[in-house]
Amino acid sequence: MIKSFKGSITDETAQTIRLSTNNGMMGYKITKFQLINRGPPGNLNVEAVVKIYRTPQTTVDGTINFDDPNLLGVAYYAEGTSPGVGQQTTVIFDNHIFNQDIYITYKDTDTSENFCNYYIELEQIKLNIDEAAVATLKDMRGTN
Repeated sequence: MIKSFKGSITDETAQTIRLSTNNGMMGYKITKFQLINRGPPGNLNVEAVVKIYRTPQTTVDGTINFDDPNLLGVAYYAEGTSPGVGQQTTVIFDNHIFNQDIYITYKDTDTSENFCNYYIELEQIKLNIDEAAVATLKDMRGTN
């Protein structure tokens, strides 16, 4: 089964997507991650960096660090108002299975655009007791 989440996130903030359950027997894996601006292309200068983490973040920035074991996915969206500047989107996400809440951050590295729209699809995966324990421990420790 696919579970989807959509919403808007404000620049330099973080949001929580609640996934955890009492028994942790349901796992999730990202299958789709998309960004879209709030208006028609070419109306704003935007360089949006939206990241998905498996642990809460104290710092929201536009730095992309694939060495961070807590980073599950990142999307970069850019567009400009100058002629000849089109839209550019890059999305990369991990194949990691998790069973705890995930956390989304947004930073506009160009103009501090107020907010960005996101869409995330997660595949639900039933876990056995051993898989649930391993996924929970990995999420708590921030390891792969």
